[in-house]
Amino acid sequence: MSMPIAAPGQLNLTESPSWGSRSVDCFEKLEQIGEGTYGQVYMAKEIKTGEIVALKKIRMDNEREGFPITAIREIKILKKLHHDNVIKLKEIVTSQDDNKYKGGIYMVFEYMDHDLTGLADRPGIRFSVPQIKCYMRQLLTGLHYCHVNQVLHRDIKGSNLLIDNEGNLKLADFGLARSFSNDHQGNLTNRVITLWYRPPELLLGTTKYGPAVDMWSVGCIFAELLHGKPIFPGKDEPEQLNKIFELCGAPDESNWPGVSKNPWYVNFKPTRPMKRRLREVFRHFDRHALELLERMLTLDPTQRISAKDALDAEYFWTDPLPCDPKSLPKYESSHEFQTKKKRQQQRQHEENAKRQKLQHPQPHGRLPPIQQSGSRPQMRAGPNQPMHGSQPPVAAGPGHHYGRPRGPSGGGRYPPSGTSGGYNHPTHGGQGGGYGSGPYPPQGRAPPYGSSGMPGGAPRGGAGSGYGAPPNYPQGGPYGGSGAGRGSNMMGGNRNQQYGGWQQ
Repeated sequence: MSMPIAAPGQLNLTESPSWGSRSVDCFEKLEQIGEGTYGQVYMAKEIKTGEIVALKKIRMDNEREGFPITAIREIKILKKLHHDNVIKLKEIVTSQDDNKYKGGIYMVFEYMDHDLTGLADRPGIRFSVPQIKCYMRQLLTGLHYCHVNQVLHRDIKGSNLLIDNEGNLKLADFGLARSFSNDHQGNLTNRVITLWYRPPELLLGTTKYGPAVDMWSVGCIFAELLHGKPIFPGKDEPEQLNKIFELCGAPDESNWPGVSKNPWYVNFKPTRPMKRRLREVFRHFDRHALELLERMLTLDPTQRISAKDALDAEYFWTDPLPCDPKSLPKYESSHEFQTKKKRQQQRQHEENAKRQKLQHPQPHGRLPPIQQSGSRPQMRAGPNQPMHGSQPPVAAGPGHHYGRPRGPSGGGRYPPSGTSGGYNHPTHGGQGGGYGSGPYPPQGRAPPYGSSGMPGGAPRGGAGSGYGAPPNYPQGGPYGGSGAGRGSNMMGGNRNQQYGGWQQ
């Protein structure tokens, strides 16, 4: 049973008395796809209908004061929101332990095949420019809907952006979300948003803020998609601020009026002059992309671009246009929890092999002969071969951002104050973010290739990425070239019709 739903883009205001009336035994758990302090997330199948869903268990054993406040907020907000780019909470189900007064509570979500981080971290994956525009447009559309309905997400990051095999992107994990007032005068906690995506005003201690905090996180995601790796990978708050100041310049009363009134400004005020270097560092970006990024990563939150204005930016209305989500390639299921688990298993295997080699040294043998030029070693098709395209995978070479592990040493994909990703509830001060806690592999993510579907040249100052034609795309890409001029947007509608029928 699911609750009555409003038309897309409208609010759900009808309560559904059926929530919580069904048992989790109506579902068969198939595979774990996430884990956090608040419990596990499973891919599951409804026994009666065969529908695939995501089951997120709310752990109660650590709660001395009853039902977790984050779960209450998430349920309340998701019951109200109804949009194509916001994850759908289908119902709540329960389980009973031997003690009839103590059971489990599960949130039932629509199932999504990937999260953005898990998908981008897959070997050989490189997003095209139309694909990045498609994902960014959906992210901004969903976020604009939240902000119009006075909801702050407060944990925008790659592992909380879920994607299905139809190319649809949805905002997920509303455990840190909350309603806000337009005057921004309420005192809100500044201990929100995963560190690498946290805006400078929160790092400087403000408790009065609005939708601009989410837009900073969107800017970090945007730059990460274009650059191929996180741009502000700080280990703690002081280092995070320093990385922001090194790229965006030091804040003062001239470029951010009122910044000196922030509680921790004196503590973290830069000791040396720092100029804004964003255009210089990312000079290889497309001109319209750089203009949009500049407005997203503006230090002064009152001058930061809104989601609505970002959707109207030239970037989304110039060639190559955002592609139709349905035209995107289909990938094997990949969540950050799973990709981290695979990396941990691979590292363990390599460590065991090294240990065995040290214990049983082999005599030196002759090196194998060099392959003849033009020849290619034969490859057997395996379960991880791409679902589309006939090109064999091409090994990653020493690209411009390879050679250093990504993220804090010894930590996970996200910094210590990170929150759980995707369907999971947040943890404050937990190890790593996303679904797991393993560190990144040595290689970084490749920057996007051009609209023709073929890899472009490397960014200035760097060597080529070492990739050939990406394995998940046919030669020429699935998008083809666009005609001159603005033309029609494949996502549907024109600039003045892109929000549908809901309130702007």
